This record gives sequence, structure tokens and C-alpha cells, in this order.
Amino acid sequence: MTDFTIVLRSLRLRFFSTVVTALLVATSAGLLLSILALRSAGKAAFERGSGNAHLLVSADQSPLVAVLNGLFYANPPRAPLSRAKVAEIRSLFPWEFVVETQLGDSYRGFPVLATTREFFTRFEPVVAQPWALSQGGFFEGNMQIVLGAAVARETGLRLGAKLVLTHGSGDSREHGEATNEHRGHEHREYEFEVVGILDATGSPHDRALFISLESSWILHAHDRREREGVEGKVVPADLLDEDRKITGMLLRLPTRSGSSVSGALQQVFDTLRRDTSITVAQPADQIDKLFAIVSNIDGIFIALAVATLCSSAVAILLSMVNSMAERRRQIAVLRVLGASRARVFGIVLTEAMLIGFAGATLGILLSAIAMSVATAWIRASLGLIISPDFDARASILVAAGAVLLAALAGLVPATLAYRTSVAKQLRPLG
Repeated sequence: MTDFTIVLRSLRLRFFSTVVTALLVATSAGLLLSILALRSAGKAAFERGSGNAHLLVSADQSPLVAVLNGLFYANPPRAPLSRAKVAEIRSLFPWEFVVETQLGDSYRGFPVLATTREFFTRFEPVVAQPWALSQGGFFEGNMQIVLGAAVARETGLRLGAKLVLTHGSGDSREHGEATNEHRGHEHREYEFEVVGILDATGSPHDRALFISLESSWILHAHDRREREGVEGKVVPADLLDEDRKITGMLLRLPTRSGSSVSGALQQVFDTLRRDTSITVAQPADQIDKLFAIVSNIDGIFIALAVATLCSSAVAILLSMVNSMAERRRQIAVLRVLGASRARVFGIVLTEAMLIGFAGATLGILLSAIAMSVATAWIRASLGLIISPDFDARASILVAAGAVLLAALAGLVPATLAYRTSVAKQLRPLG
């Protein structure tokens, strides 16, 4: 009988405690691996959604809030930019593109972005990845709407479908459905027709709908006229300057061929930032700052995962020490059959290391499954593609660490086994 066979039989005899201890190791190792894999993947996903705009101008409270609202649709901006300010910014520099946007409406909880055709022809949702259509085309006129890939998938809307939008973030419904239980103020006087469905980009834009600025202005001009007691539908000629609201501007400076960075960016940024009536953000810079904060939290989670892994080693120690009282007679029999003290020490130590190895292997498998499920959910709910960096070296290091901790935990029971007295343990039980 080999030493390894003896170890396996011993583990089978203590099957329940072995499984529970191995699961604790697996949970700890899987948690640590998941945190290590996701910490860089999350930042990459946010960078993917920031697009190719160099600057974002809005009236939000801070640059970070401006980026989260304007590019990630966290909330509608609280205040619009004045028409004079929009014109001033347009004329300030020879921009490569200026894309005006307005947020504030929704459809079934999905944000609606009002913008211009340049949003589709000049702005790229992901750097070097222009917009592409799955079906139909981009809006050509008013009361036409283009769906992000996730919106089309989750709502089941198809080309030609009619829908009405909601002012704010409440629910809105397709034409023909009952409206007596809806929430929020619906623009029921104006139906939009789905004219296009976008390909998936793996960015938050997949969870948005897109209309022309003039369409949005008409909706809100209608609300204004109702408050003034004026009836009838609004046409573009009825629009006033106060109706033509802009909540954000995506700006890009000219760059050299093959480069995505402009040498004048910092100068332009500093010039715009002196204007206290607006908030100017560099999307890439704000994402770096966001994850500089998040990285501190990552460190705490990693420390907690390591502490949990150490606690699993303690569990191995307690499990094996508690079993030693029952196993001393078996150890004495092994000694009588010719096993040396060193061999008995090695058998017990191997048993502890095997529990650590089994738990670490299971932890790697659980981590891979959990990350697949989590990334699929994040993509479906937030439109973000997170590709965890499942580094083989990290897996090997975590597994090696788990085995090493298990070996350290096994030193105490192995020492107890080493010191077991043969004469004392083989006395007659009566």
C-alpha cells in the first residue's frame, strides 16, 4: 500500500469534514482570483465606453458626474447649456467635430439621447470602432428613432414599430398598449417610428435610444405650450430659443494621422475650464481618476480575500488536529508495520496539502464560472463588455499559495503524528 493510497483512504474516512474544508479553500481562492481578474477588466470596460471625444462640456456639478451622465447615462443632467454658450464654444477652436446632445427622456427605463447625425458619422462609441447598423438606417427627420442593440433585444421592438417616450426616467409604452398603469409623464401626442437598430458595441450606448434634437425640442415645446394654454401640435417653426436645450457637447480636436491625441488638448482644456458657468471633462482622465479611487477599495477586497484564504488554512489545521485523537491508534499500527516517524509526518503533511490543492483547483473553476455569469449579467443590464483578465500565472500563484498555507497548517497535526507513542496507543482497550 502506497503512502498516497493511505492519504486517500484517510480523506474518505473523514469525507464530510474534508469536503467542507476544501470548499472553504475553494471559496477563498475563487474570490481572490475573481478580484484580481476583474480589477483591470472593469477599467478597460469603462475606457471602451468613453468613445473618441477629447472633451465633454455640460452644466453638471463635476467632471466625473458629467462623464457618468453624458456617456454612461447614469442620470439626466440637471441643467442645460445656454444657446449663447453653445455658440461660443463652437466658435472658440477649429474642432474636428462638435456633437450636441440632450438627455431627459426615456423609454421603459432606457435613456433617450437626442443628438445630431454627426453623432453617428463622427463620434465613435468605441475608439476605432464606428457605428454600424444591424437593420434599417439612421434617423433622417423628426419622430424617427434608432435603437441600441440591447434595447432592441430586451424590448422586442422591430423596424416600423411605434412608440411614445416618457419625460424623465419613468416607464413608457408602445403604441396600442393600455396606459392606465403607466408611470411618469408620457409624450403621447407624438409617436416615434423605429427606423434603425444598431449593432452591439459593448458600451453603455447599447442601452440607449437615439432621436434628433429637433424631435426632442418639439416634445418639450409642446409641454411648454400646454402650460401656456396653447393647444395643437408643435411644428419646428413654433420652437423658441428656450426650447432648443442642449445638455452636453462632445468635442474632438484635430489630430495627426495615426494619432488619437491632440497636442493642443491641454491648452484648450485649460481655456475652457476658466469658464465657471460650464463643466469641462476629459473622459479618459476622469475614468483614470474614478479607478484610482476604486483601486483603494480593490486593495481592501484583496486583503479580505487573502485573510479568508488564511482562515481556510486554520480550518484545515483544526479539522486535522481534531481528527488526530481518532487516528493515533492507526498511526501506531503504521509504525509497527515499519513506517518511520518521518514517513508518518510526510503522510499527514501530504494530506493537508492535498486538501489545499483540491480546494484551490475547485476555486479556479468556480471563479471562471462566476466571472462568466457576472460579465454576462453586466453586459445585459449595463451594456458594458467586461473581459476578465484570467491570468494563468495568477491562478498558479493562488493555487501555490493555498497549498503552502495548507502545508503550514498541516505542520501541527503532522508533528502530533510524529510524536505519537506506539506503546501507549497499542495498549489493550479494555
